[in-house]
Amino acid sequence: MTQKTALITGASRGLGRALARELGRDGWNLIVNARGAEALEAVAKELTAEVDPTVTVAAIAGDVADPEHRARLVQAVTEAGGLDLLVNNAGTLGTTPLPRLAEQPLDDLAEAFRINTLAPLALVQALLPALRERGGAILNITSDASREPYETWGGYGSTKAALEQISNVLAAEEPDVAVWWVDPGEMRTEMLRAAGEDVDAAPPPEEPAAALRHLVTERFPNGRYQAADLAGAR
Repeated sequence: MTQKTALITGASRGLGRALARELGRDGWNLIVNARGAEALEAVAKELTAEVDPTVTVAAIAGDVADPEHRARLVQAVTEAGGLDLLVNNAGTLGTTPLPRLAEQPLDDLAEAFRINTLAPLALVQALLPALRERGGAILNITSDASREPYETWGGYGSTKAALEQISNVLAAEEPDVAVWWVDPGEMRTEMLRAAGEDVDAAPPPEEPAAALRHLVTERFPNGRYQAADLAGAR
């Protein structure tokens, strides 16, 4: 049986790191990405020490919004022999402190769309042939801010709302590939801290990561999920 391979963006901390650990323990080969090379290498060493010796961990640092970097990720998938799961987890809050829409700098918002919406779509476009070949899956990480009218979250939330609709249509267009978009809920992460929220009251990212592992392992139907609901289904 061919060993499965997952590509996880934004894997140097938070949810991406926690999910990489979950899948690595299950015997998945891992291609992990993040912008910070030093932090990513540290996570790769940590993963390699934890997983079975047959599991490979390839760390490729860079910005997923950079076409040249995406080409390196595609090359890594080719070298791995294929792809079974693409996790679009890398993202940015955009302007911080989070502004009201009346004061939202448009250049910052355009950059947030480039990272949170266009880069995931570009990776999907580049990796769809590999995913189709293996009957793979796409997991896009979204947010409740994509649906709820939280004050000051309009810019970030709009980028995630666009990613949700891309996911929704992609699920209709790609019958041979599973497509999920998941709201992980609040997590104890640096991103939540940067947003000015109460980080200490939030659960650790390991909790939604375990729920996402369940989603992937059981191969739920296409659609939008909340990690809390997935956790209750285990």
